[in-house]
Amino acid sequence: MCDCMICERIDWIKKNENPYFVRELDTGYVVIGDHQRIKGYSLFLCKQHETELHFLEPAFRDAFLHEMAVVAEAVYNAFEPDKLNYELLGAGRGLHMHWHFFPRRTGDTPKPGPVWQLGQELLDDRFLPDEAELEDLKRRLNAALDKLL
Repeated sequence: MCDCMICERIDWIKKNENPYFVRELDTGYVVIGDHQRIKGYSLFLCKQHETELHFLEPAFRDAFLHEMAVVAEAVYNAFEPDKLNYELLGAGRGLHMHWHFFPRRTGDTPKPGPVWQLGQELLDDRFLPDEAELEDLKRRLNAALDKLL
């Protein structure tokens, strides 16, 4: 296995060892974010280990972008934010594309702007969901996906 955090997380899903796993789609995996400083924070992990959208075969890329939009709509419907922020990243260990969905609410950061202004607070263990909260987040997102798929 490559030294990639996203590939590692996908491997955990395949082994039924990722408690944040929500659902497998054709082109990726839907997961709840480990830290819930922004309630409902979710991700869509690309099944293919690529760094750029334009490296994907056109048919897969089109399907991946379509499914990303469906996941985004489900996150929006499940967590009812004021605004949903989308971000495609692939930095860090492994450079593997994955979408971040942040259900934003008025006042969720000290000043208007991206969630990244929170710095390490985004990864503070105070915001790790307990088992009941995690199950509720997964249930809500799965129910929203059911209505769209």
